[in-house]
Amino acid sequence: MKKFLKWGAVALLVFFVVTQPADAAGVVRSLGNGLVNIASGMSAFVTNLA
Repeated sequence: MKKFLKWGAVALLVFFVVTQPADAAGVVRSLGNGLVNIASGMSAFVTNLA
């Protein structure tokens, strides 16, 4: 069952990228920006500890 769900998720991801590449790029860009914001916040927190 897990294998089926994993392959289903991969197929859905490929379908999304192929049919809507601009939207898929926007999702990846948003996730990247979120990770950058988290890292920046953690950096500021650690800097302010000192």
